[in-house]
Amino acid sequence: MTGSVPLNFRKIAALVAAAGTLFWLYTFYFIAHVPPGDGTGFQWLAVFPLGMIFGLFFLSAWLLVAINRLPRLTTLVGVCGLIAFAIVWAQLLNEFPKS
Repeated sequence: MTGSVPLNFRKIAALVAAAGTLFWLYTFYFIAHVPPGDGTGFQWLAVFPLGMIFGLFFLSAWLLVAINRLPRLTTLVGVCGLIAFAIVWAQLLNEFPKS
């Protein structure tokens, strides 16, 4: 008999949290290379909503992965964080000046 291998939600949650963390770090690089609009530096205000998403979704996901609690919920929290990043990032890309 062949049995199915159960999904390891802890590993999936860790991969989702890693993807969110790497994307959050990438946003700093991207914002640093945005062409200057009026020279005020207001593009750096985008760090705040992105940081709140990171703190709310991905820091909590990393904590739950570390203590090995609620792996399915942790995966769901991470996926919701990725969706939140996608929504906010799409809005921010429309606001940044084009080169």
